[in-house]
Amino acid sequence: MTIKRTDPATNTDERSMLEGFLDYHRQTLELKCAGLDDAQLRTASVPPSELSLMGLVRHMADVERNWFRRVLANEDAEPLHYSDEDPDGEFHLTGTDTREEAYATWQAEMATARRNAARFALDDVSEGRSRFTEEPITLRWIYHHMIEEYARHNGHADLLRERIDGATGE
Repeated sequence: MTIKRTDPATNTDERSMLEGFLDYHRQTLELKCAGLDDAQLRTASVPPSELSLMGLVRHMADVERNWFRRVLANEDAEPLHYSDEDPDGEFHLTGTDTREEAYATWQAEMATARRNAARFALDDVSEGRSRFTEEPITLRWIYHHMIEEYARHNGHADLLRERIDGATGE
C-alpha cells in the first residue's frame, strides 16, 4: 500500500490551510503504520507504556468522533474504544484487534468529520459542548486542536515505529 501525503498549501485561505495541515497530519499517522502487520501495530514498544501504533489509530478515531460529532454537530455518538470504567480502552489491545478494523473505523470517523465540518464556517460555534467546558467552541479552535493532537501523537508514532523496525524519517 502506497500512502500519498500532501504538503499543505503555502498560499491559500485560512480554512484551506487548516484543513490541509489536518489532512497532512492524518496522512502522517497513516504513513507511520504503513507496511506493518497486526502484531507489529499492537506492539507497545516502549515499556512500561501501553502506547502502540494501533492504539494511536484507535485513539484518533475517538478524538475525531468526539470533536466533530459530539461537540461540533451535537450527535449522540458514544465512545468507540473507551469508557468510564476503562478511560484508556483504545490502548488496551487484544490479539483479536486488527489493523483492518482500526483503520476502517478511523477512516469512517474522518469522513464524518469532513462532512460535519463542511456545514460550519470557521467562526461558527459548536452545537454541542466539550466535556471539559460548557462553552461553545468554534470550528477554528477544533481545527487547531486537532492539528496539535495529531502532531503530538505523530511524535509518539515516530518513536514507536523506530523501535519496531528501525524506520525513521517523515
